[in-house]
Amino acid sequence: MKLSQFNFNLPESLLASEPSEQRDESRLMVLHRDSGKIEHKIFKDVLDYFDDKDVMILNNTKVFPARMYGNKEKTGATIEVFLLRELNKELRLWDVLVDPARKIRVGNKLYFGDDDLLVAEVVDNTTSRGRTIRFLFDGTDEEFRKNIEILGETPLPKYIKRKATPEDKFRYQTIYAKNEGAVAAPTAGLHFSRELMKRLELKGVEFAEVTLHVGLGTFRTVEVEDLTKHKMDSEQFIITDEAANLVNKGIDAKRRICAVGTTSMRAIESSVSADRHLKSANDWTSKFIYPPYDFSIANSMITNFHTPQSTLLVMIAAFAGYENTMNAYEVAVKEKYRFYSYGDAMLII
Repeated sequence: MKLSQFNFNLPESLLASEPSEQRDESRLMVLHRDSGKIEHKIFKDVLDYFDDKDVMILNNTKVFPARMYGNKEKTGATIEVFLLRELNKELRLWDVLVDPARKIRVGNKLYFGDDDLLVAEVVDNTTSRGRTIRFLFDGTDEEFRKNIEILGETPLPKYIKRKATPEDKFRYQTIYAKNEGAVAAPTAGLHFSRELMKRLELKGVEFAEVTLHVGLGTFRTVEVEDLTKHKMDSEQFIITDEAANLVNKGIDAKRRICAVGTTSMRAIESSVSADRHLKSANDWTSKFIYPPYDFSIANSMITNFHTPQSTLLVMIAAFAGYENTMNAYEVAVKEKYRFYSYGDAMLII
């Protein structure tokens, strides 16, 4: 398929810059894959679509405060440093993006915080905006992490044209986040409240937790018309024996298996056995799912509404069918559903 087939008119007013008042009260579109039928609900209504021994697969990655602002030595210029991932814990080496990049060269030092709480040195250029930096810090890892927590901001997506607030620290994080390592939230999971999860649990729904540390590559623009030529960035994922067994039990019992979010879907589709069951793994994936694609594990999916020509929209079309997806998105725009990270949700069954 071609990239241009995934274009649609998305008014800027529909990009959600604030979360809904209550997590589970955002809107929910339910799309039936077999008929293309669409229902309009509230997110907590997902309860009506799941039963005893159905399995929901959750991505339990935790977002860390990845956006920091430092000052360049000598000039004092303010530089945004976006932490992508830790390369070496002992040496405190990090892969980062810097902005403005033209001012930052190997050997430059950056100072963070009023009293220079952290100092970093640029040790390598990786891409036009990418750098490897080494934090010059003698304390314990715990103290280092605490300083990152103090200095870092919640890494809201760039389309949200406002400063991150203390509330974002909680709302741009799922309530089941555990394993730190993501620079963007697995946003389909943001709709789950503690009350809703309790009610699903009481109904007998099982939760299988996997981890995929979401990187910025998830949102990278596709720049090729031929989708087969697009390359995804690698992201680390972990599937435990416990999660795999839970999912496989559901598959064997022919239950509803629901991937909560495109990141959960990428993780499980990156670790499929020859007999189409889920395998435990601790690995990296650069899997790009586009139509036509034969899904092995999940038979339902919860996702947010994605932007035109994004890898996320392409994956949804592979799962729900191209016509169904583009029709649902047309309806979503008409009905003024909220799009993107803080937006509304879609259940595909």
